[in-house]
Amino acid sequence: MLTMAIPASVLASIPSPTQGVWHLGPVPVRAYALCLLAGILLAVWIGNRRWAARGGRPGTVGGVVDVAVWAVPFGIVGARLYHVATDWQRYFGPGRNPLDAVRIWDGGIGIWGAIAMGALGAWIACRRHGIALPAMADALAPGIALGQAVGRWGNWFNQELYGRPTSLPWALEIDRAHRPAGLAEVATYHPTFLYESLWNLAVAVAVVLVLAERRFRLGGGRVFALYVALYTLGRAGIEALRIDPAHHILGLRWNDWVAALVFLTAIGWLWATRRRPGLTDTVPIGDHR
Repeated sequence: MLTMAIPASVLASIPSPTQGVWHLGPVPVRAYALCLLAGILLAVWIGNRRWAARGGRPGTVGGVVDVAVWAVPFGIVGARLYHVATDWQRYFGPGRNPLDAVRIWDGGIGIWGAIAMGALGAWIACRRHGIALPAMADALAPGIALGQAVGRWGNWFNQELYGRPTSLPWALEIDRAHRPAGLAEVATYHPTFLYESLWNLAVAVAVVLVLAERRFRLGGGRVFALYVALYTLGRAGIEALRIDPAHHILGLRWNDWVAALVFLTAIGWLWATRRRPGLTDTVPIGDHR
């Protein structure tokens, strides 16, 4: 039970949006969905540029868009399935409506399900078009991280997945209707959506794209593995701040255990491929940035 008190006067804070849904006649336009769509489009655009610069075929025939046609729907379904499976009590049981499980527009996706099912969709597309999956994953990795940075702002509009109460200057204001039980009088919380967005941005631009890939000319799936390893490290710290309901095993949130497994898998791939040849682009890295 959280009992920390937050001073009534907060010098500064991040306000939450007054609304996250607009209507064009009878059609609702949800900010959450727009953020996800913007993130996907950004990831595809950056991935397509990187794939072409590596000698791949740009456009829709055997390129990133062709892979995205499979990976994106698989990833969205996987993200929702993971969320429903790990938070099943929200949708099933007395007083619950099982049909709410498909209302993805109300929020609720899991990144680990998106990665797993998205990778399966990408593998199917690569097999169909004779593309090496590790090479495609390397081209996509920075764009995926940047897309995540944009997509996380959907949580801001939905006022969800915030962290513990805090009075820091960058605290996030949460409306009373969206506050957790027992903390109705606490107005400001850690903006974990912002922390994760900034971490994804740093991983994509500063670490994976600028430092590691250019210096070591990583190839063979190692750019993607490095992105995954770095993302899970940041996610572990963010999970420690979150207070939304979650299943725990040995005192740790379920997502912590999944992140640890994914991190070890990524590190294992980096270690197993450490002696493989590096990137062999026909266009040097940096010419297309």
